Amino acid sequence: MARIAVAATAPFGADVLERLAERHEIPYLLTQPDRPSGRGRRVSAPLAKRVAETLGIPVWQPERLGDDFDPEVETIVAVAYGQLVPSAALERARWLNVHPSLLPRWRGAAPVERALMAGDEETGVTIIELVEALDAGPIAALERFEVGVDDDAGAVFGRAAELTPALIDVALDNREPAPQADEGVTYAEKIGPADRELDWSRPAEELHNRIRALSPHIGARGLVEGRPAIVWRSRLVDGKLELLEVQPEGRRRMTYDEFLRGLR
Repeated sequence: MARIAVAATAPFGADVLERLAERHEIPYLLTQPDRPSGRGRRVSAPLAKRVAETLGIPVWQPERLGDDFDPEVETIVAVAYGQLVPSAALERARWLNVHPSLLPRWRGAAPVERALMAGDEETGVTIIELVEALDAGPIAALERFEVGVDDDAGAVFGRAAELTPALIDVALDNREPAPQADEGVTYAEKIGPADRELDWSRPAEELHNRIRALSPHIGARGLVEGRPAIVWRSRLVDGKLELLEVQPEGRRRMTYDEFLRGLR
């Protein structure tokens, strides 16, 4: 058992935090401040904070990390933290970053979503030492896994979280991480409004990949039978796209068959 702090904010980070707490001493969680969210703009805590409080782990929530940040530990595991770590803080501890892709492929903010949109049949988890350049640090541990044709982002994030604790153990013991390859570098830009739009004139496989890349957390959207809707699930049958689950504007999620019955 090692004594490691965790820096996490998003659901993927919360999942990894819970798994790491089963095998290591976590003296504190470093996460972002509570912020307004949702339609009502009510202030809510990051999911990672809620998990930490359930586990009895102290929570630190600085608005930003300053050069004077004192980590108080030798190692911090950063996973979906979402905040810049200044160079002075990087020098005061060993920061291990959990990245859900096969680096150097898909550096950046949305590696899982971009991999699925591209139709990648394989992805993985890479543990790197954090450096100032974006996701460019040396690799301390890595594991690959296959991506099924119907796997969505939720499934990929879940598999990545399952693999992470064992990879962190490997990384903790690895004091000579390998530099990333210079070839094969791609960037996973943050998902924007245009990425969510479904253009039904595009090939069925491309549409299916977009839908599963944005499910279950963001949602691809378009006109379905002439009505605005989010499409959460689909499948390919003989090269054609079949919708399985949709959410009409202002309504709950439902099967596509339910949606069609409501139109009659």
